[in-house]
Parts: sequence; structure tokens; C-alpha cells
Amino acid sequence: MTIELNREAIARIAALPGVAEAAEAGSALISLWPLTEAMQMDNDAKYAENLQVRVTHAFARILTGQDVTMPDAEFVYEGADEIPGRPQSIVDTLLAANDAYDTMAGYSESGDVQLIFDAAEALGVDWDSHVEAAVRETVVSVEAQVEADAEAGGRLAASGEPADVAVRFATALAVCDALLNVVSGHAETVGLVGPAVADAADVADEARATAIVTLPILLYVNELREQCSIPRICLTDQQILELIDTRAKAAGADTLTATAEYIAPLAGAEWTKHRDDVLWNPDEAKKKAKEEDEKRNKEALAAKFAHIKDDPGKETVEL
Repeated sequence: MTIELNREAIARIAALPGVAEAAEAGSALISLWPLTEAMQMDNDAKYAENLQVRVTHAFARILTGQDVTMPDAEFVYEGADEIPGRPQSIVDTLLAANDAYDTMAGYSESGDVQLIFDAAEALGVDWDSHVEAAVRETVVSVEAQVEADAEAGGRLAASGEPADVAVRFATALAVCDALLNVVSGHAETVGLVGPAVADAADVADEARATAIVTLPILLYVNELREQCSIPRICLTDQQILELIDTRAKAAGADTLTATAEYIAPLAGAEWTKHRDDVLWNPDEAKKKAKEEDEKRNKEALAAKFAHIKDDPGKETVEL
């Protein structure tokens, strides 16, 4: 399934208010690079670790359909292969999600399409041969076009201007939409294997079945963003399901616009959070917290004695 990036469609998506607003947040984040201060680099590393925990947490909740907690995800990220009192199936699924995440981490540098299928295998998602072929052809086609545009100094090159960020973001959304169309139409026939799901028949909820087969695509698109100098994002399990529902309602119409309008505000919020995390200074935060505490105390004290009126005849005391 060779696709051509539709420049007119991408320009239309880039001009959507939500996409343009998200691009402003993305541009503000990108403007911080290259990071030079040790504190900011440390903050960014912590953000990246937290992002992986959040992504694998969402994936495990989708894969298992169980109440996977954030502490579960944190413990497994930190190296646990079992958690006392917690189902081993949850731990195994989190381990698989981290394996998939780590597998895809090198994609933005290598562009190796096989990593997508290795990540899918780690997640227990076994696309049928038709889906696999369509995904491979689509990604190879996109890679060639993105590389050609970057070499020509086009708008997919690493400019931090909001308008160019919007185009790169819209391009990634277009690729995401195309690939989600490829895999979501085959959710019923795809084999679901691995630690989380033993058989497709075990997945009663159609939306969750569709969500499961899209997980490798979400990992890939995050790495495509990174490759195009667009920051990664994270969707919660509920947001992934809502995206599936939003696209299903738009099926047969304009799934690209539906996808873009749903993801854009989430991306903008994520990029704002990322920037705030990078710029976070513990000393300034402590000082601000102390000032706010003092302000609250003064306001509470003033409210407590608000009923007491000043005596205009009392003697003024010099302090």
C-alpha cells in the first residue's frame, strides 16, 4: 500500500485551530534545545523516564483490561519482574510493553521498519500477512518522502517555527491516520497472542480489540515525530479508546480530521507539560511554595479578624 503524502490535506490539517495551537506549544518546547544546563538535562531525562512509564501503563491497561496501577508500571520500569500481591499477568504485560517501547526507541535514528514488527511481536500483536505488508509498504513510502523532503530543506526539516512545526505535526497525524485505517479494519481477524491475550475470542470489547492492534502504530508514530523533530506524546488508555471511538464515528468520512482534532489538544498539553518539566527548578519551586503558604496564612488571619473593627480613638504605638 504505497501512499503519497497529500500536501493539500496536510496543509488543511496544519491550519486547523487545534493543530496550530498545539504547534505553538511544540515550538516553545523545541526552542529550549539544545539543552546546556545540567539541571534541565536531568529534568528532561526524568521526563523521558516518566513518559515511558505512562505509555507502558496505558498499554498494559489496554492489553489486560485490568486495573494496572501507576505504581505497578513504575516498579516494572525500575526492574521488578514480580510484585507481591499483584497478578503476574500484569507484571508480564508491563515487561512486554517496556520491551516494545525499548525496541522502538532506536527507530528515530535507524528508520528500520523491522523494529515496528519486533515491537508488535513483543506486545503479542500478530498482524495477518495482508496487514503486515500494508504497514511495511506504507512506512517505507513515508520514510522515503520524509527523507527526500528533509534533504531538500523542505518544511519537514527541523525548523522550530510554529508554522513548520504545524506542518510536521500534521504530516505525522496523516501517517498515523493512514496506518490506523490499515490495522483497525482488521481487528477481528488479527491474531492476539503473548502474555496479555491468549486468543482473539477472549477480547469481548470490539473497541479494546481495535485498540490492541493499534498499539504498535502509536509507538511508531511517536518515533516518526521524533525523527521529524516533533516531541513525543502520550495517550492514556482511556484516550486511546476514545480515539478509536472518535475514528469509528467518522468512518467513511474524514478520519484524518477526526484524528487530528482529537489528538491536537492532547499533544499541546503534553508539550506544555514537557517544557514545564524541563524548566522546573526545585529551589524556585520551594521559594514559590513558601510565598504561597505565607500569602494563604495572611489571608486566613485577615479573615479570622475581619469582624474586629479598628478603634479610631486608640493611641498609635510606634514599633
